[in-house]
Amino acid sequence: MIGSNSSVLVVDTLVKIFKQKKIFGPQKEFIAVNGISFSLQEGEILGFLGPNGAGKTTTIQILLSLMTPTSGTITYFGKNFFKHRSEILQHVAFASAYTKLPGRLTIFENLDIYGRLFGLPTEIRKAKIKEFLSFFGMWGIREKPAGLLSAGQTTRVMLAKAFLADPKIVLLDEPTASLDPDVAYDVRNFVVQQQKERKISVLFTSHNMAEVEEICDRVLILKNGSIIANNTPEEIASSISKTRVSLMVGKDSLVKSEQLAQEQKLYYKITEHFIEIHIDERDVAQLLSKLAQKEVAYSQISIDKPTLQDYFLHIAKQ
Repeated sequence: MIGSNSSVLVVDTLVKIFKQKKIFGPQKEFIAVNGISFSLQEGEILGFLGPNGAGKTTTIQILLSLMTPTSGTITYFGKNFFKHRSEILQHVAFASAYTKLPGRLTIFENLDIYGRLFGLPTEIRKAKIKEFLSFFGMWGIREKPAGLLSAGQTTRVMLAKAFLADPKIVLLDEPTASLDPDVAYDVRNFVVQQQKERKISVLFTSHNMAEVEEICDRVLILKNGSIIANNTPEEIASSISKTRVSLMVGKDSLVKSEQLAQEQKLYYKITEHFIEIHIDERDVAQLLSKLAQKEVAYSQISIDKPTLQDYFLHIAKQ
């Protein structure tokens, strides 16, 4: 079963094939999206990740009706996207770090016109614009032309625009790309706040694995147009790597800890006064207990859980 009663978006066996025309010989085909199926739940932040060329941007363009799929179905809110496109897109918004605003219009004018297009009443429209710009510390420059904004300021206005009309789904394509850490922090906080307060569903692409682990409830991993993983960030990371327990020990304790790792058939490596033991996270407490029983004395310890970054490095080598 692809979706559920709480699914606001269901994608079923979506395919996109690009045909490259040749003067001589048969056309060459490139499969950008290869029969992917997934669902987005109400109020969920779903990470949509993959290396460059994996099919993320193509999928998002199809979900926004900017591109026609070769085959497959898309269902928003229980309705066929291709039959109810205009109605559905009234409740779907998009923001990206790579899009631009009309440069001659001010920040306020850009947001005000967008709100008018979606039929927001004047008082509600103005109140929400003030709320969002104040959150980003930009209310004081609301009359500044959009063409004079920095990349970080433009991204914040694009986010305010995306969430302005109370959408049910927001597609975010690398919203924090090239942003300073403090601006990226504000962006993440804004997205999470909107998701919690309004139960908005978010499809979130990023190359920043740490922020994906921080805010996403679930993650899809694409590679070569296919979904190769669909789970929580923690489960995906742990699927290819174990928790690393690193101890700084003396000579006697080094021998004892090595013996324990061998007895437990655990992978380990030794570097000078350090031993690093790889183990399932749920078994860390038991390992520390056994080290204590063997009277292993350590002056320093670090416990590093596997991360999505580890996973990406792993699949990149395959």
